[in-house]
Amino acid sequence: MAGKKKRMGLSKKRNMAGWLFLLPAVFMICWMSFYPMVRALILSLRTGVGTNMKFAGLYNYIRMMQDKVFVQALLNNFFYLIIQVPIMLLLALGLASMLNNKDLKFKGLFRTAIFLPCATSLVSYAIIFRALFSLDGFINTMLLKIGIIDMPINWLGNAGTAKVVIILALIWRWTGYNMVFYLAGLQNIEYSIYEAAKIDGASPFQQFSRITVPLLKPIILLTAIMSTNGTLQLFDESVNLTNGGPANATITMSHYIYKMSFEYSPNFGYSTAMSFVVLILVAVLAFIQMKVGDKR
Repeated sequence: MAGKKKRMGLSKKRNMAGWLFLLPAVFMICWMSFYPMVRALILSLRTGVGTNMKFAGLYNYIRMMQDKVFVQALLNNFFYLIIQVPIMLLLALGLASMLNNKDLKFKGLFRTAIFLPCATSLVSYAIIFRALFSLDGFINTMLLKIGIIDMPINWLGNAGTAKVVIILALIWRWTGYNMVFYLAGLQNIEYSIYEAAKIDGASPFQQFSRITVPLLKPIILLTAIMSTNGTLQLFDESVNLTNGGPANATITMSHYIYKMSFEYSPNFGYSTAMSFVVLILVAVLAFIQMKVGDKR
């Protein structure tokens, strides 16, 4: 009996020691994350500036539905999401499959070259794309020399082409990032599975669709959720490539939140309400992807 009490006392001491080690981290998370979130939620229910802010209930959330610029920003985000994310993930998966071939030479060089755009500064690569797609930029110069166009295209001055430039920039920068995840997953698939499939007469496409994709399903789900999250919070490309133009045709929700907070007459209550809408959208889409993609 005495031995049992001693063991229980030792177990309690260990539990107490564990909680003592966790307390600083718990305190910091609550102070730096949860407290600001609660304060932001309260702020989203107010209107006004500074000390003149008053409680307004759901006014800011109702105002959003009537705000044409916010609706445009929301549609732009979903346009980028629907077009760019599937193309990027399919391209990353295809490149990862090709670069996982054990007979391919200079694999390290190819992998590094495709991943390098991800290591490029957001501002730097935006400036490069602005230069490439300017009226006298490399793209127009090449198209004119080849004879595809008769006069320079104003890529960033037209709503449709400006969105295309943003999508191309996103694909260029983030494809290598997602490819690394798929390569890591492919390293855990035994190569003997592919050799057995070859012996059974499976084509490369059948190997890809019936072996690679099913076995990488958890990683594909992870990259889809991360890409969705990143696209709904898109900011740098809208600011640095097009500045939301022309006429807010390419503006994103995060860019509009920034403008409402720091460029226009400051309205932190309304900006915070928009931020919570972005949070809800990210959470809902991630939940749907988990339910659809994970059968467990």
